[in-house]
Amino acid sequence: MLDYAKDLNPQQLAAVQAEPGPILVIAGAGSGKTRTLTYRVAWLIENGLPPDRLLLLTFTNKAAREMLDRAAALFPLDSGQIWGGTFHSFANRILRRHAAALGYQSSYAILDREDSKDLLAACIPDAGVDVKARRFPKPEVLIEVFSLGANTGRAVEEIVARQFPWFEEVVPDMERIARLYAERKLRSNAMDYDDLLRNLLKLLETRPEVAELYQRQFLAILVDEFQDTNRIQSDLVDRLAARHRNVMVVGDDAQSIYSWRGANFRNIMEFPKRYPNARIFKIEQNYRSTPQILTLANHAIAANTQQFHKNLQPTRASGPIPQLVPVFNASEQAAFVAGHLLELRDQGVEMREMAILYRSHYHSMELQMELTRRNIPFAITSGLRFFEQAHIKDLAAHLKLAVNPRDELAFKRLVRMLPKIGAATAAKLWAKLLAALDAAAGAPA
Repeated sequence: MLDYAKDLNPQQLAAVQAEPGPILVIAGAGSGKTRTLTYRVAWLIENGLPPDRLLLLTFTNKAAREMLDRAAALFPLDSGQIWGGTFHSFANRILRRHAAALGYQSSYAILDREDSKDLLAACIPDAGVDVKARRFPKPEVLIEVFSLGANTGRAVEEIVARQFPWFEEVVPDMERIARLYAERKLRSNAMDYDDLLRNLLKLLETRPEVAELYQRQFLAILVDEFQDTNRIQSDLVDRLAARHRNVMVVGDDAQSIYSWRGANFRNIMEFPKRYPNARIFKIEQNYRSTPQILTLANHAIAANTQQFHKNLQPTRASGPIPQLVPVFNASEQAAFVAGHLLELRDQGVEMREMAILYRSHYHSMELQMELTRRNIPFAITSGLRFFEQAHIKDLAAHLKLAVNPRDELAFKRLVRMLPKIGAATAAKLWAKLLAALDAAAGAPA
């Protein structure tokens, strides 16, 4: 048997060995959340829960695999028997079994973002919409609106009014396209990623015998990063746990950053309301940061008006005092960072010894532009550099050609965006343009 008291701190141990029932674990940053969930899996199985009666839901399949592999290393079990993965992979697994109940074949295709965009683009003319006659959202914007609707339960009209008010006059057209899009998907035996969650919830709501099957199947449910769940994901958890209510959700209300894609931190804040007998465990011992950083974090979090109060405690030795620099906007922030890099360089610090950290890749746009403007060399370790992204290169090509009509690469990039023009035709057009430019340059004034 595992020595849980030896391997876990008292707060982790209390959560791991909690009696069955609704449990909310508030795990602060760097507090060993993954370790706690891993040992919870081992503890449940060690205490008699069959592995195939456990459901572990995470936000990446990699995270689920890591937890299950760690649990298997701790305790002799076949981790493959445990239902573990993302909400989407779990939904897909269930829907493959019951697709016919929703009018699909079990061999349905799953549309990625590009597939969805192409199918939506085909629906626009079928809806009788003339995109040239008035301003109309592009397929990628339609996808964003429809996805938000699927994940939050809000109507297209409400989403447009709150986030895309300049498209309010075309809401009826957008709603018509949404209906056509849904019909085309069903006719094509295809679902997009939002459909996986939406259709699973529909299946559980409209087929009580299926809902009861899985409510009996899963005697314990564990959910990671609960602060980043959206409405439909939270509803799925509630529906699956309706019979036994043996559900443990783990998260940190101070780390919710995905509201832009439908995540709702109220799911974690209101968990005790939905489960009135829920027990709350806090894991506040931090293994990642220095005392100085935690002091700053604790003071920042203390200002939150809605929160589960926590006080992160350090385990690491003392370190330098962090600097908190207030700036007016992202551009001012980028200018400050770039200026500080140059100051450090002048003080003898090698640039290869400097690093800039940010929470999400899209936050780096202003930084990349400012570093480029100041000729500061840099490398991006994840995602594409700002100026390497296709749509940015397309825009830059227009500007380059306007400034320099002899920019061959810019010209060829632009003409190849036109229909039925490939590399050979682009080369011929470039030759003609170059000849015309030469003739114009040699013509008398």
